[in-house]
Amino acid sequence: MKISYNIQILYGKEKRGFDGRYSGGRIVKKVVIMMGSKGDLQWSEKIAGALECLGIRAVLRIASAHKAPMRCSEIIKKYEKEDVVFITVAGRSNALSGFADARTHCPVIACPPYSESFAGADIFSSLRMPSAVAPLVVLEPEGAALAAAKILGLKEPEIQERVKKYQAEARERIERDDEEVSGGQC
Repeated sequence: MKISYNIQILYGKEKRGFDGRYSGGRIVKKVVIMMGSKGDLQWSEKIAGALECLGIRAVLRIASAHKAPMRCSEIIKKYEKEDVVFITVAGRSNALSGFADARTHCPVIACPPYSESFAGADIFSSLRMPSAVAPLVVLEPEGAALAAAKILGLKEPEIQERVKKYQAEARERIERDDEEVSGGQC
């Protein structure tokens, strides 16, 4: 399964998009990764890489809920017409996740980058939300990608099969590791 990357360096436009084409040429669903700033790019690329492994197109966008709320709303409106999952990546005070969730009917997954500042207290801005605002919170990039794949897999059997394969490979790895450590004991 060969996956190609299409890179576009256009500030304010789609930053990087996996073209979603396999040897069969079929385009799969996509996940929109919204960052609060360019400083969140490295964390977002980890999510995009995990999505790529699951055969899901990732679109990276920068949209600060604090500094550019109108732009943020425009980006959400553009993509919510499709079956998408939004993953929000915002450090410090994470207004982006709640803001995005309140403006779309599509699932929103908050995946805030961890910070040592203030003993990791930034996470609380991702955990408590007002009523009628419910973004999911997944702390690891790979986990956020897997959660998005499971959501998309509800309507897309091909993605569902990739998730099952991923989970089976993880189980097999654990079984091999256990066999190695235990010397084959039950």
